[in-house]
Amino acid sequence: MDTCPARKKSITLKYDIISSLAAAGIPSLNQKKLRRLPHVFCRVLELPFNSEVPVAVEENGECFRFVVSCDEALAFQEARAEIIEIAPGVIKVVIREASRRLRFSMDDLELDMWRFRLPSSTLPELSTAIYRDGELVVIVPKDVPTSDSEEEEDEGKGSLVEAREGDFSERNEESGMKSGNMVGC
Repeated sequence: MDTCPARKKSITLKYDIISSLAAAGIPSLNQKKLRRLPHVFCRVLELPFNSEVPVAVEENGECFRFVVSCDEALAFQEARAEIIEIAPGVIKVVIREASRRLRFSMDDLELDMWRFRLPSSTLPELSTAIYRDGELVVIVPKDVPTSDSEEEEDEGKGSLVEAREGDFSERNEESGMKSGNMVGC
């Protein structure tokens, strides 16, 4: 026997504030609807380890680098980064063993996984994962802006490089380009 009433399949919930305000003697407002957000963060990296595993996170101007020392129980032959688009604009980078295909088991649904919220400046589509010498290294590149305003800020901070005309012609001849053609430099 089913004693529970049928549940709605909607993600919208009605918050009945009117009855609680009426009981308190406060004039009521219109009934409000609260919505559950499916995901709070747009870009997430998920590693195949427990959230307690120590992970070294290094950030520089070009990328984020995540390094995990793996013991033999957690080691895998070859790693790969899979990009999963959960919703439009919501991306999750999942690191898996390269030999595993898109098979999901109950182990894949574990909630206590190591996760990192990636900032909007990252390019998760270009993420790479390498397993070498007992370490898993994941690199998530950043989108390096190349606007004119940055070039103005960098003026005077660069190093001076002296080039002679012969330097360019020798380099162009080695690469098979005609002298004076700057395409491809």
